Amino acid sequence: MKHLPIFLNLQNSDCLIIGGGDIALRKIKILLRAQANVTCISIESCKGIHKLANDGRIKLYERAYANDDIQKQTLVIASTDKKDLNKEIADLCKTKSIPVNVVDSAELSTFLIPAIIDRSPIQIAVSSEGASPVLMRLLRAKLESSIPGAYGQLAKIAGEFRDRVKSTFDNIEDRRRFWERVFSGPISEKIFSGNVDEARTDLEEELRNTSPADIGEVYLVGGGPGDPDLLTFKALRLMQQADIVLYDRLVSPQVMDLVRRDAELVFVGKERDNHAVPQEDINQLLVDLAKQGRRVCRLKGGDPFIFGRGGEEIETLAENGVPFQVVPGITAASGCSTYSGIPLTHRDYSQSCRFVTGHLKDGTMNLPWSELAVEQQTIVFYMALVGAKHLSEQLIKHGMRVDMPVALIEKGTTDRQKVYTTNLKELPDIIDNNDIKPPTLIFVGEVVKLREKLNWFN
Repeated sequence: MKHLPIFLNLQNSDCLIIGGGDIALRKIKILLRAQANVTCISIESCKGIHKLANDGRIKLYERAYANDDIQKQTLVIASTDKKDLNKEIADLCKTKSIPVNVVDSAELSTFLIPAIIDRSPIQIAVSSEGASPVLMRLLRAKLESSIPGAYGQLAKIAGEFRDRVKSTFDNIEDRRRFWERVFSGPISEKIFSGNVDEARTDLEEELRNTSPADIGEVYLVGGGPGDPDLLTFKALRLMQQADIVLYDRLVSPQVMDLVRRDAELVFVGKERDNHAVPQEDINQLLVDLAKQGRRVCRLKGGDPFIFGRGGEEIETLAENGVPFQVVPGITAASGCSTYSGIPLTHRDYSQSCRFVTGHLKDGTMNLPWSELAVEQQTIVFYMALVGAKHLSEQLIKHGMRVDMPVALIEKGTTDRQKVYTTNLKELPDIIDNNDIKPPTLIFVGEVVKLREKLNWFN
Protein backbone atom coordinates (compact mmCIF):
# COMPACT_ATOMS: atom_id res chain seq x y z
CA MET A 1 0.00 0.00 0.00
CA LYS A 2 1.61 3.26 -1.16
CA HIS A 3 -1.15 5.61 -0.03
CA LEU A 4 -2.94 5.76 3.31
CA PRO A 5 -6.71 6.24 2.82
CA ILE A 6 -7.87 9.11 5.04
CA PHE A 7 -10.99 11.26 5.22
CA LEU A 8 -10.10 14.96 5.43
CA ASN A 9 -12.43 17.56 6.94
CA LEU A 10 -12.50 20.39 4.37
CA GLN A 11 -15.46 22.32 5.75
CA ASN A 12 -14.71 26.05 5.34
CA SER A 13 -11.11 25.23 4.32
CA ASP A 14 -9.40 27.12 1.49
CA CYS A 15 -8.67 24.93 -1.52
CA LEU A 16 -7.05 26.02 -4.79
CA ILE A 17 -7.57 24.54 -8.24
CA ILE A 18 -5.32 25.61 -11.09
CA GLY A 19 -6.89 24.80 -14.44
CA GLY A 20 -10.31 25.42 -15.95
CA GLY A 21 -11.31 22.39 -18.03
CA ASP A 22 -13.92 19.70 -17.53
CA ILE A 23 -11.63 17.66 -15.28
CA ALA A 24 -11.07 20.70 -13.08
CA LEU A 25 -14.83 21.15 -12.91
CA ARG A 26 -15.27 17.60 -11.63
CA LYS A 27 -12.69 18.19 -8.91
CA ILE A 28 -14.35 21.48 -7.93
CA LYS A 29 -17.71 19.75 -7.53
CA ILE A 30 -16.15 17.14 -5.23
CA LEU A 31 -14.62 19.87 -3.07
CA LEU A 32 -17.92 21.76 -2.92
CA ARG A 33 -19.68 18.62 -1.74
CA ALA A 34 -17.11 18.55 1.06
CA GLN A 35 -18.12 22.19 1.89
CA ALA A 36 -14.70 23.63 1.04
CA ASN A 37 -14.01 27.25 0.02
CA VAL A 38 -12.81 26.86 -3.57
CA THR A 39 -10.68 29.23 -5.64
CA CYS A 40 -10.01 28.49 -9.30
CA ILE A 41 -7.26 30.11 -11.39
CA SER A 42 -7.21 29.63 -15.16
CA ILE A 43 -6.74 31.78 -18.26
CA GLU A 44 -9.77 30.08 -19.80
CA SER A 45 -12.58 28.21 -18.03
CA CYS A 46 -15.39 25.94 -19.13
CA LYS A 47 -19.06 26.91 -18.89
CA GLY A 48 -19.63 24.86 -15.77
CA ILE A 49 -16.91 26.67 -13.85
CA HIS A 50 -18.25 30.04 -15.05
CA LYS A 51 -21.70 29.12 -13.78
CA LEU A 52 -20.38 28.15 -10.34
CA ALA A 53 -18.53 31.47 -10.18
CA ASN A 54 -21.56 33.46 -11.31
CA ASP A 55 -23.68 31.69 -8.67
CA GLY A 56 -21.18 32.75 -6.02
CA ARG A 57 -20.18 29.19 -5.14
CA ILE A 58 -16.48 29.61 -6.03
CA LYS A 59 -13.97 32.37 -6.64
CA LEU A 60 -12.68 32.45 -10.22
CA TYR A 61 -9.62 34.37 -11.44
CA GLU A 62 -9.21 34.20 -15.21
CA ARG A 63 -5.52 34.83 -15.52
CA ALA A 64 -2.23 32.97 -15.56
CA TYR A 65 -1.07 31.22 -12.44
CA ALA A 66 1.67 32.86 -10.36
CA ASN A 67 3.82 31.26 -7.67
CA ASP A 68 2.49 33.59 -4.96
CA ASP A 69 -1.02 32.16 -5.56
CA ILE A 70 0.04 29.26 -3.38
CA GLN A 71 0.04 30.41 0.23
CA LYS A 72 -1.52 28.47 3.09
CA GLN A 73 -4.24 26.48 1.36
CA THR A 74 -5.42 23.22 2.88
CA LEU A 75 -4.79 21.54 -0.47
CA VAL A 76 -4.03 22.34 -4.11
CA ILE A 77 -5.11 20.57 -7.30
CA ALA A 78 -3.16 21.11 -10.53
CA SER A 79 -5.31 20.40 -13.57
CA THR A 80 -3.64 22.20 -16.45
CA ASP A 81 -2.67 20.71 -19.80
CA LYS A 82 0.98 21.74 -19.34
CA LYS A 83 3.18 19.08 -17.74
CA ASP A 84 5.98 21.49 -16.81
CA LEU A 85 3.54 23.83 -15.09
CA ASN A 86 1.91 20.96 -13.19
CA LYS A 87 5.35 19.85 -12.00
CA GLU A 88 6.25 23.38 -10.96
CA ILE A 89 3.04 23.63 -8.91
CA ALA A 90 3.63 20.23 -7.32
CA ASP A 91 7.23 21.04 -6.38
CA LEU A 92 6.23 24.36 -4.80
CA CYS A 93 3.45 22.74 -2.78
CA LYS A 94 5.84 20.13 -1.46
CA THR A 95 8.29 22.79 -0.27
CA LYS A 96 5.42 24.48 1.58
CA SER A 97 4.10 21.12 2.94
CA ILE A 98 0.76 21.67 1.19
CA PRO A 99 -0.94 18.48 -0.06
CA VAL A 100 -1.10 18.53 -3.85
CA ASN A 101 -2.89 16.45 -6.45
CA VAL A 102 -1.76 16.56 -10.06
CA VAL A 103 -4.49 15.18 -12.27
CA ASP A 104 -3.43 11.99 -14.10
CA SER A 105 0.01 12.10 -12.48
CA ALA A 106 0.18 10.00 -9.33
CA GLU A 107 3.97 10.28 -9.22
CA LEU A 108 3.78 14.07 -8.78
CA SER A 109 0.91 13.95 -6.30
CA THR A 110 1.09 13.70 -2.53
CA PHE A 111 -2.58 12.71 -2.36
CA LEU A 112 -5.06 11.11 -4.74
CA ILE A 113 -8.77 11.73 -5.14
CA PRO A 114 -10.53 8.35 -5.12
CA ALA A 115 -13.75 7.22 -6.71
CA ILE A 116 -16.39 8.03 -4.09
CA ILE A 117 -19.63 6.30 -3.14
CA ASP A 118 -21.57 8.90 -1.17
CA ARG A 119 -24.07 7.63 1.38
CA SER A 120 -23.58 10.52 3.77
CA PRO A 121 -22.58 10.28 6.52
CA ILE A 122 -21.13 7.04 5.10
CA GLN A 123 -18.38 7.60 2.55
CA ILE A 124 -16.73 4.80 0.61
CA ALA A 125 -13.56 5.62 -1.31
CA VAL A 126 -11.93 3.35 -3.91
CA SER A 127 -8.50 3.92 -5.43
CA SER A 128 -6.08 2.10 -7.71
CA GLU A 129 -3.25 4.45 -6.63
CA GLY A 130 -3.47 6.04 -10.06
CA ALA A 131 -2.92 2.79 -11.96
CA SER A 132 -6.36 2.55 -13.58
CA PRO A 133 -8.97 5.32 -13.08
CA VAL A 134 -11.30 3.67 -15.61
CA LEU A 135 -11.31 0.43 -13.62
CA MET A 136 -12.10 2.41 -10.47
CA ARG A 137 -15.11 4.02 -12.17
CA LEU A 138 -16.39 0.58 -13.14
CA LEU A 139 -15.87 -0.70 -9.61
CA ARG A 140 -17.60 2.36 -8.22
CA ALA A 141 -20.61 1.63 -10.44
CA LYS A 142 -20.80 -1.90 -9.04
CA LEU A 143 -20.66 -0.62 -5.46
CA GLU A 144 -23.25 2.08 -6.16
CA SER A 145 -25.70 -0.56 -7.33
CA SER A 146 -25.10 -2.91 -4.40
CA ILE A 147 -25.16 -0.43 -1.48
CA PRO A 148 -28.64 1.05 -0.91
CA GLY A 149 -28.84 4.78 -0.29
CA ALA A 150 -30.75 4.03 2.93
CA TYR A 151 -27.47 3.09 4.58
CA GLY A 152 -26.87 6.79 5.02
CA GLN A 153 -30.17 7.16 6.87
CA LEU A 154 -29.32 4.13 9.00
CA ALA A 155 -26.01 5.72 9.97
CA LYS A 156 -27.71 9.01 10.88
CA ILE A 157 -30.15 7.26 13.20
CA ALA A 158 -27.30 5.31 14.77
CA GLY A 159 -25.61 8.63 15.43
CA GLU A 160 -28.75 9.93 17.16
CA PHE A 161 -28.80 6.97 19.55
CA ARG A 162 -25.06 6.58 20.02
CA ASP A 163 -24.77 8.39 23.37
CA ARG A 164 -27.77 6.58 24.83
CA VAL A 165 -26.38 3.22 23.81
CA LYS A 166 -23.04 4.10 25.40
CA SER A 167 -24.78 5.03 28.67
CA THR A 168 -26.79 1.78 28.62
CA PHE A 169 -23.83 -0.53 27.98
CA ASP A 170 -20.58 0.05 29.83
CA ASN A 171 -18.77 -2.68 27.89
CA ILE A 172 -17.71 -1.99 24.31
CA GLU A 173 -18.40 -5.61 23.35
CA ASP A 174 -22.00 -5.32 24.54
CA ARG A 175 -22.42 -2.12 22.58
CA ARG A 176 -21.06 -3.79 19.47
CA ARG A 177 -23.42 -6.73 19.83
CA PHE A 178 -26.38 -4.37 20.28
CA TRP A 179 -25.59 -2.45 17.11
CA GLU A 180 -25.01 -5.60 15.11
CA ARG A 181 -28.47 -6.84 16.10
CA VAL A 182 -29.90 -3.52 14.96
CA PHE A 183 -27.99 -3.33 11.70
CA SER A 184 -28.72 -6.91 10.66
CA GLY A 185 -32.31 -7.17 11.91
CA PRO A 186 -35.85 -5.88 11.23
CA ILE A 187 -35.07 -2.33 12.37
CA SER A 188 -32.68 -1.78 9.51
CA GLU A 189 -35.10 -3.46 7.10
CA LYS A 190 -37.75 -0.88 8.03
CA ILE A 191 -35.31 1.93 7.26
CA PHE A 192 -34.51 0.36 3.90
CA SER A 193 -38.26 0.23 3.24
CA GLY A 194 -38.69 3.91 4.09
CA ASN A 195 -40.43 3.39 7.46
CA VAL A 196 -37.96 5.57 9.33
CA ASP A 197 -40.26 6.75 12.13
CA GLU A 198 -41.38 3.19 12.87
CA ALA A 199 -37.74 2.08 12.92
CA ARG A 200 -36.93 4.80 15.48
CA THR A 201 -39.77 3.58 17.71
CA ASP A 202 -38.55 0.00 17.49
CA LEU A 203 -35.01 1.10 18.30
CA GLU A 204 -36.27 2.88 21.41
CA GLU A 205 -38.04 -0.30 22.49
CA GLU A 206 -35.00 -2.46 21.79
CA LEU A 207 -32.83 -0.16 23.88
CA ARG A 208 -35.25 -0.26 26.85
CA ASN A 209 -35.61 -4.03 26.89
CA THR A 210 -32.13 -5.24 26.07
CA SER A 211 -29.40 -6.21 28.49
CA PRO A 212 -25.75 -7.30 28.17
CA ALA A 213 -25.36 -10.85 27.00
CA ASP A 214 -24.23 -13.34 29.67
CA ILE A 215 -22.57 -15.69 27.22
CA GLY A 216 -20.97 -15.28 23.86
CA GLU A 217 -20.78 -17.60 20.90
CA VAL A 218 -18.17 -19.57 18.97
CA TYR A 219 -17.94 -19.58 15.17
CA LEU A 220 -16.06 -22.60 13.83
CA VAL A 221 -15.12 -21.29 10.39
CA GLY A 222 -13.45 -23.07 7.49
CA GLY A 223 -11.02 -20.64 5.89
CA GLY A 224 -10.46 -22.73 2.77
CA PRO A 225 -7.10 -23.81 1.33
CA GLY A 226 -5.58 -20.34 0.95
CA ASP A 227 -7.17 -18.27 -1.81
CA PRO A 228 -9.40 -15.71 -0.03
CA ASP A 229 -11.82 -15.73 -2.98
CA LEU A 230 -12.81 -19.25 -1.93
CA LEU A 231 -14.29 -18.08 1.39
CA THR A 232 -18.05 -18.34 1.77
CA PHE A 233 -20.15 -15.22 2.41
CA LYS A 234 -21.10 -16.57 5.82
CA ALA A 235 -17.47 -17.18 6.75
CA LEU A 236 -16.58 -13.60 5.84
CA ARG A 237 -19.53 -12.18 7.78
CA LEU A 238 -18.66 -14.07 10.96
CA MET A 239 -14.95 -13.26 10.62
CA GLN A 240 -15.94 -9.60 10.54
CA GLN A 241 -18.22 -10.05 13.54
CA ALA A 242 -15.87 -11.83 15.94
CA ASP A 243 -14.21 -10.08 18.90
CA ILE A 244 -11.33 -12.55 18.99
CA VAL A 245 -9.94 -14.95 16.39
CA LEU A 246 -8.08 -18.17 17.17
CA TYR A 247 -6.32 -19.19 13.97
CA ASP A 248 -3.98 -21.97 12.88
CA ARG A 249 -0.91 -22.06 10.66
CA LEU A 250 -2.86 -23.22 7.58
CA VAL A 251 -4.86 -20.00 7.36
CA SER A 252 -3.25 -17.87 4.65
CA PRO A 253 -2.19 -14.25 5.30
CA GLN A 254 -4.64 -13.14 2.60
CA VAL A 255 -7.53 -14.74 4.50
CA MET A 256 -6.30 -13.23 7.78
CA ASP A 257 -6.42 -9.79 6.13
CA LEU A 258 -10.21 -10.16 5.96
CA VAL A 259 -10.62 -10.55 9.72
CA ARG A 260 -12.08 -7.53 11.51
CA ARG A 261 -9.29 -4.99 12.02
CA ASP A 262 -9.79 -4.51 15.74
CA ALA A 263 -10.29 -8.18 16.58
CA GLU A 264 -7.81 -9.79 18.97
CA LEU A 265 -5.73 -12.41 17.17
CA VAL A 266 -4.48 -15.54 18.92
CA PHE A 267 -2.24 -18.02 17.10
CA VAL A 268 -2.91 -21.62 18.10
CA GLY A 269 -1.26 -23.33 15.15
CA LYS A 270 0.07 -26.86 15.29
CA GLU A 271 2.82 -28.55 13.33
CA ARG A 272 3.94 -32.14 13.49
CA ASP A 273 5.42 -32.67 16.97
CA ASN A 274 5.22 -28.92 17.67
CA HIS A 275 1.91 -27.74 19.07
CA ALA A 276 1.85 -24.03 19.94
CA VAL A 277 -1.24 -24.73 22.06
CA PRO A 278 -2.34 -28.31 22.85
CA GLN A 279 -5.73 -29.25 21.41
CA GLU A 280 -7.27 -29.77 24.83
CA ASP A 281 -6.22 -26.24 25.81
CA ILE A 282 -7.75 -24.83 22.62
CA ASN A 283 -11.03 -26.57 23.40
CA GLN A 284 -11.12 -25.11 26.90
CA LEU A 285 -10.04 -21.65 25.72
CA LEU A 286 -13.02 -21.51 23.37
CA VAL A 287 -15.33 -22.28 26.29
CA ASP A 288 -13.68 -19.75 28.61
CA LEU A 289 -13.77 -16.92 26.07
CA ALA A 290 -17.41 -17.54 25.18
CA LYS A 291 -18.38 -17.55 28.85
CA GLN A 292 -16.79 -14.11 29.12
CA GLY A 293 -19.44 -12.95 26.66
CA ARG A 294 -17.10 -12.81 23.68
CA ARG A 295 -17.79 -13.82 20.10
CA VAL A 296 -15.00 -16.17 19.15
CA CYS A 297 -14.02 -17.13 15.61
CA ARG A 298 -12.09 -20.41 15.49
CA LEU A 299 -10.59 -20.01 12.03
CA LYS A 300 -9.16 -23.12 10.39
CA GLY A 301 -7.55 -23.81 7.05
CA GLY A 302 -9.67 -25.92 4.71
CA ASP A 303 -12.81 -27.41 6.27
CA PRO A 304 -13.04 -27.77 10.06
CA PHE A 305 -14.66 -31.19 9.82
CA ILE A 306 -12.10 -32.74 7.46
CA PHE A 307 -8.99 -33.50 9.51
CA GLY A 308 -9.43 -30.16 11.26
CA ARG A 309 -10.42 -31.55 14.68
CA GLY A 310 -13.50 -29.37 14.60
CA GLY A 311 -15.60 -32.21 15.93
CA GLU A 312 -13.53 -32.34 19.11
CA GLU A 313 -13.89 -28.61 19.62
CA ILE A 314 -17.66 -28.41 19.26
CA GLU A 315 -18.02 -31.55 21.37
CA THR A 316 -16.42 -29.58 24.23
CA LEU A 317 -18.60 -26.56 23.48
CA ALA A 318 -21.76 -28.63 23.55
CA GLU A 319 -20.78 -30.25 26.85
CA ASN A 320 -20.37 -26.79 28.37
CA GLY A 321 -23.57 -25.30 26.94
CA VAL A 322 -21.78 -22.79 24.71
CA PRO A 323 -23.67 -21.68 21.55
CA PHE A 324 -21.78 -22.29 18.33
CA GLN A 325 -22.07 -22.16 14.57
CA VAL A 326 -20.08 -24.22 12.08
CA VAL A 327 -19.24 -22.83 8.64
CA PRO A 328 -17.84 -25.39 6.20
CA GLY A 329 -14.94 -24.39 4.00
CA ILE A 330 -13.58 -25.67 0.72
CA THR A 331 -11.33 -28.49 1.81
CA ALA A 332 -7.73 -28.56 0.63
CA ALA A 333 -8.28 -31.66 -1.48
CA SER A 334 -10.94 -29.97 -3.59
CA GLY A 335 -9.26 -26.59 -3.83
CA CYS A 336 -5.77 -27.88 -4.58
CA SER A 337 -6.90 -30.42 -7.13
CA THR A 338 -9.01 -27.85 -8.97
CA TYR A 339 -6.21 -25.27 -9.05
CA SER A 340 -3.88 -27.96 -10.41
CA GLY A 341 -6.08 -29.31 -13.18
CA ILE A 342 -6.59 -32.66 -11.45
CA PRO A 343 -10.25 -33.67 -11.09
CA LEU A 344 -10.91 -35.80 -8.02
CA THR A 345 -13.24 -38.03 -10.01
CA HIS A 346 -13.51 -38.70 -13.72
CA ARG A 347 -15.74 -41.04 -15.65
CA ASP A 348 -12.80 -42.73 -17.38
CA TYR A 349 -10.29 -42.80 -14.53
CA SER A 350 -11.85 -42.63 -11.08
CA GLN A 351 -15.29 -43.49 -9.76
CA SER A 352 -14.48 -42.82 -6.09
CA CYS A 353 -12.32 -40.58 -3.96
CA ARG A 354 -10.94 -41.11 -0.48
CA PHE A 355 -9.48 -38.53 1.89
CA VAL A 356 -6.93 -40.09 4.22
CA THR A 357 -4.81 -38.63 6.99
CA GLY A 358 -1.18 -39.63 6.95
CA HIS A 359 -0.67 -38.64 10.56
CA LEU A 360 -2.86 -40.35 13.11
CA LYS A 361 -3.28 -39.39 16.74
CA ASP A 362 -0.61 -41.80 18.02
CA GLY A 363 1.85 -40.82 15.28
CA THR A 364 1.39 -43.97 13.21
CA MET A 365 0.06 -44.54 9.69
CA ASN A 366 -1.99 -47.66 10.28
CA LEU A 367 -4.31 -47.49 7.26
CA PRO A 368 -6.48 -50.08 5.43
CA TRP A 369 -3.92 -50.48 2.67
CA SER A 370 -5.79 -53.27 0.86
CA GLU A 371 -8.83 -51.02 0.45
CA LEU A 372 -6.68 -48.18 -0.81
CA ALA A 373 -4.58 -50.13 -3.30
CA VAL A 374 -7.27 -50.46 -5.97
CA GLU A 375 -7.80 -49.11 -9.49
CA GLN A 376 -10.33 -46.46 -10.56
CA GLN A 377 -9.94 -44.54 -7.30
CA THR A 378 -8.36 -41.26 -6.22
CA ILE A 379 -6.64 -41.12 -2.85
CA VAL A 380 -5.77 -37.81 -1.23
CA PHE A 381 -3.30 -38.03 1.63
CA TYR A 382 -3.33 -35.17 4.13
CA MET A 383 -0.29 -34.58 6.38
CA ALA A 384 1.64 -37.40 4.75
CA LEU A 385 4.81 -35.70 3.58
CA VAL A 386 6.93 -37.24 6.33
CA GLY A 387 5.39 -40.67 5.80
CA ALA A 388 5.45 -40.61 1.98
CA LYS A 389 8.04 -43.39 1.71
CA HIS A 390 5.98 -45.62 3.98
CA LEU A 391 2.74 -45.05 2.07
CA SER A 392 4.52 -45.73 -1.24
CA GLU A 393 5.90 -49.00 0.07
CA GLN A 394 2.59 -50.12 1.57
CA LEU A 395 0.49 -49.34 -1.51
CA ILE A 396 2.93 -51.21 -3.73
CA LYS A 397 3.11 -54.09 -1.26
CA HIS A 398 -0.70 -54.38 -1.32
CA GLY A 399 -0.93 -54.54 -5.08
CA MET A 400 -0.95 -51.00 -6.49
CA ARG A 401 1.00 -50.50 -9.72
CA VAL A 402 4.45 -48.93 -9.32
CA ASP A 403 3.70 -46.56 -12.24
CA MET A 404 0.49 -45.22 -10.67
CA PRO A 405 0.56 -41.42 -11.23
CA VAL A 406 1.16 -39.26 -8.17
CA ALA A 407 1.00 -35.49 -7.63
CA LEU A 408 2.27 -33.45 -4.72
CA ILE A 409 0.63 -30.01 -4.36
CA GLU A 410 2.44 -27.58 -2.10
CA LYS A 411 0.64 -24.46 -0.79
CA GLY A 412 -2.24 -25.10 -3.17
CA THR A 413 -4.54 -22.28 -4.42
CA THR A 414 -2.04 -19.61 -3.32
CA ASP A 415 0.41 -17.61 -5.43
CA ARG A 416 3.14 -19.92 -4.08
CA GLN A 417 1.51 -23.11 -5.32
CA LYS A 418 3.89 -25.76 -6.66
CA VAL A 419 2.91 -29.05 -8.25
CA TYR A 420 5.23 -32.05 -8.59
CA THR A 421 4.16 -35.08 -10.63
CA THR A 422 5.75 -38.50 -10.46
CA ASN A 423 4.69 -42.11 -9.95
CA LEU A 424 4.25 -44.24 -6.87
CA LYS A 425 7.66 -45.89 -7.04
CA GLU A 426 9.56 -42.62 -7.45
CA LEU A 427 7.54 -40.67 -4.87
CA PRO A 428 10.21 -40.90 -2.13
CA ASP A 429 12.92 -39.76 -4.56
CA ILE A 430 11.08 -36.63 -5.64
CA ILE A 431 10.66 -35.64 -2.00
CA ASP A 432 14.32 -36.30 -1.24
CA ASN A 433 15.47 -34.29 -4.27
CA ASN A 434 13.22 -31.25 -3.77
CA ASP A 435 12.68 -28.84 -0.91
CA ILE A 436 8.98 -29.60 -0.50
CA LYS A 437 7.40 -28.17 2.62
CA PRO A 438 4.02 -28.49 4.27
CA PRO A 439 1.23 -27.90 3.73
CA THR A 440 1.46 -30.41 0.89
CA LEU A 441 -1.18 -32.88 -0.26
CA ILE A 442 -0.35 -36.12 -2.04
CA PHE A 443 -2.75 -37.29 -4.79
CA VAL A 444 -2.58 -40.86 -6.00
CA GLY A 445 -4.57 -42.04 -9.01
CA GLU A 446 -4.95 -42.04 -12.79
CA VAL A 447 -6.64 -38.61 -12.67
CA VAL A 448 -3.19 -37.07 -12.16
CA LYS A 449 -2.52 -37.74 -15.86
CA LEU A 450 -5.16 -35.15 -16.75
CA ARG A 451 -3.16 -32.30 -15.24
CA GLU A 452 -1.20 -31.62 -18.43
CA LYS A 453 -4.44 -31.25 -20.38
CA LEU A 454 -6.69 -29.52 -17.86
CA ASN A 455 -4.35 -27.29 -15.85
CA TRP A 456 -5.43 -23.64 -15.93
CA PHE A 457 -3.77 -22.16 -12.87
CA ASN A 458 -0.05 -22.52 -13.55
